Amino acid sequence: MNINIEVNYRSVQANKGETILETLTRNGIRVPTLCNLNDLSPTGACRLCVVEVEGRDNLVTSCTQVVEEGMRIYTHSPRVVRARKTIVELLLANHPDDCLYCERNGSCELQNLAVELNVRERKVLHKSFTQKLDLSSPSIVRDPAKCILCGRCVRVCDEVQSVSTFEFVNRGCNMYVGTTMLRDLNFSNCIGCGQCVMVCPTGALYERQNLTEVMDALNNPELVTVVQIAPSISVSVASEFGLKPSKDVNGLLFAALRRIGFKFVFDTAVAADVVTSEMATELIMRKENGHDLPIFSSCCPAWVKFMEQWYPNHISTLSAVKSPQQVMGTLIRNYFAPAIGINPSKIFSVSVMPCLAKKFEAQREEMTTRGLSDVDTVISTRELVRLIKLYGIDMQSLESQHADKPFNIRSSAGKLFGISGGSAEALARMVFFRLTSKELNQSNLNEIKVISGVKAYSFNAAGKTFTFAVVNGLKNIHTIIPALADGDVKFDFIEVMACPGGCINGGGQPYGDNAKFVRMRAKAIIDMDDFDAIKCAARNPVVQTIYDEFLGEVGGEKSRKFLHTQYSKRDVLL
Repeated sequence: MNINIEVNYRSVQANKGETILETLTRNGIRVPTLCNLNDLSPTGACRLCVVEVEGRDNLVTSCTQVVEEGMRIYTHSPRVVRARKTIVELLLANHPDDCLYCERNGSCELQNLAVELNVRERKVLHKSFTQKLDLSSPSIVRDPAKCILCGRCVRVCDEVQSVSTFEFVNRGCNMYVGTTMLRDLNFSNCIGCGQCVMVCPTGALYERQNLTEVMDALNNPELVTVVQIAPSISVSVASEFGLKPSKDVNGLLFAALRRIGFKFVFDTAVAADVVTSEMATELIMRKENGHDLPIFSSCCPAWVKFMEQWYPNHISTLSAVKSPQQVMGTLIRNYFAPAIGINPSKIFSVSVMPCLAKKFEAQREEMTTRGLSDVDTVISTRELVRLIKLYGIDMQSLESQHADKPFNIRSSAGKLFGISGGSAEALARMVFFRLTSKELNQSNLNEIKVISGVKAYSFNAAGKTFTFAVVNGLKNIHTIIPALADGDVKFDFIEVMACPGGCINGGGQPYGDNAKFVRMRAKAIIDMDDFDAIKCAARNPVVQTIYDEFLGEVGGEKSRKFLHTQYSKRDVLL
């Protein structure tokens, strides 16, 4: 049902139940906001979205007010602009002046609004609260002094991730955002996914920087620097260098990283193919034995930590296979290094990931082999962009290059690991091929509707029926695990990714209009899968070579030694 309203003396049609802000946005009228986000409950906390409604004495927050028939709205009247400018001036009065050194300099929403509203001087003086920098987490840094109380982190952590690490503490002028029980991040229930970082409008939350140690390693002649690039990176950075958004720039990244000084550059999608091979063996064996089903994916470290904290009784159902990052790390150190005559301890292994939880994963004690970490350090997509710009590399002038041997050929299934449902599809293709020696087609998949918000399908192979589920974001975990325990549903494999949309929407990805860019990145990866010749890990000759020369039997003793791990209950120190 349409509702007729007037906006800035122009007739506009609104939909019943829409907020004023939704109507304005849909009609191309931009209203600033620091607290509102799509798919999160509106609060009106920042007050920047206020508009003037004829007949009402007070300004109205457009993100919370539902449209009404005959409304006359003014979005940029002198009174409205003056109110917005005053709000920004008050926010800046209680904000540090270190913009030039701030992590968000150039991408800070508060900074951009100050420019937009022509705030050029400090009119209000106020002493800000002194709070220490929280450096406890290997993934996320929290700077409470830069918090503007927008509440985005509180809502995304609660409503999207169902983790609820953050909460408002105290009231009035003494209010601030703190962690549960006011513990440091590393001692809270934080899983390090970084979704709070993606929505924070200022520098109150940002990733733990590892660029310094990477540059130190590059300048150390005694170290051999090796870098791997995650599947989703190549479709996430093009716009940062003036290229078409979501364009696949994998070859350009290989060239850029070599110019920076990395001795060897590898594609993590190759390791994803190895992971798929191991998981297929694991699933088929558990299916035959009829125990410890379903298998939950273990490629997402934020999800693994979530499972260790919330559902420790189900840890045995986690796949024992390491994530592609860690598998590539251990192959580099234990297969590649000896093969070219390099001492594994002289390898400095860098991983470029879209996920901040990967920084935590690389530091886990379980992710070591022979006393050496599988991966030495992890940098985010944003850090990669800074590194390339730091070295003055013009991406548009580079010629595409290939990854170094032996990790230079991947299947498109390995690339699918970057999107939600991708690792499940890669595994389904591998299991089907193992049991039938044929390629899996979409026509072989039968969609199942069992739980709202969970994608599920089944396929038949060699007389066996396999049922897969895909959980996109952690909110639905609290539905699916009780349903499994009660016997309401049965699955053989469940893929879980903490970030909605998968790694293409990871906490380390470039800032911006995420909903739009996530769709573009997903389409780019799906298009690659449509056109690539090798669609199944079983067809990847590099994977076969790795097993022939190093690992031996798939799922065998050596594979379990180097590619498998274990997880345990993780207490939250509250």
